[in-house]
Amino acid sequence: MSYTYDYPRPSLTVDCVVFGLDDEDLKVLLIKRGVEPFQGRWALPGGFVHMDESLEDAARRELQEEAGIRPNLMEQLYTFGAPERDPRGRVVSVAYFALVKLSDHRVHAATDAREAAWFSVYDVPRLAFDHADILATAHQRLKGKVRYQPLGFELLPPKFTLTQLQRMYEKILERELDKRNFRKKLLAMELLEELDEVEQDVSHRAARLYRFDHKKYKQLEKAGFNFEL
Repeated sequence: MSYTYDYPRPSLTVDCVVFGLDDEDLKVLLIKRGVEPFQGRWALPGGFVHMDESLEDAARRELQEEAGIRPNLMEQLYTFGAPERDPRGRVVSVAYFALVKLSDHRVHAATDAREAAWFSVYDVPRLAFDHADILATAHQRLKGKVRYQPLGFELLPPKFTLTQLQRMYEKILERELDKRNFRKKLLAMELLEELDEVEQDVSHRAARLYRFDHKKYKQLEKAGFNFEL
C-alpha cells in the first residue's frame, strides 16, 4: 500500500562542480542557462532528479545532457537547502564534484543549456542561484582531499613530468611548493613509475615522463597506507 500526504514538499535537484586543469589554471565547467530563472546567466550543470533514478545517475545524466561529458571520478559533496535558494519554490540540491582530464572532454551545450565552457576557478562570472557557494565549497573540498588522496592524478594526462605534477598541486593549493622536498616526498611513496620516455616537441630540455601506479596504490591502501602530502 502506498501513502501520500497532503502537505507541501520540496523538489530535489543535483548540481555538479566539474574541475579540469590546463597549463594556465584550475578550471571549472559552467553552462549558460537557456531558460528562466536566470536565463542567460552562467551556472553549474544540473537539474531535477527523475523519480526512477539515483542521485548520482541524475548528476551523470545532467552532465551528459548539458555539456556532453562523462567523468570517471565523481563524489557527493554537500546538500544545499536554504529556503530561498531557488526562485521557483522550495528546492533542495545535492551537489557533486568531479575531476576530468580536459584533453579527454570536448564540451558542447545541449537541452536547456545555451553554452558550455571552462572558466578559471579564480575568475568566474556571476553565477545563478547559490552556485557561487557550491563552487566555493567544492574548491575547499578539493584543496583538502588532494593532500591525503591521490585524486589529483585524475586531472593529469596518463604520462606526466614531475614539473607538471608539482604545478597541479600548486594550482589547487594556491601556494608554491619547494621543488626538492616535493619530489623527495612523492618519489619516496614509490607510487610513480618512471618511464623510458621523455617529453616530445618541447623547446626546453625534454623531461622524463612518469605514470601513477593506481594498482599499487589500491594494494597499499588496503594494507593501511596513508597518502599524505
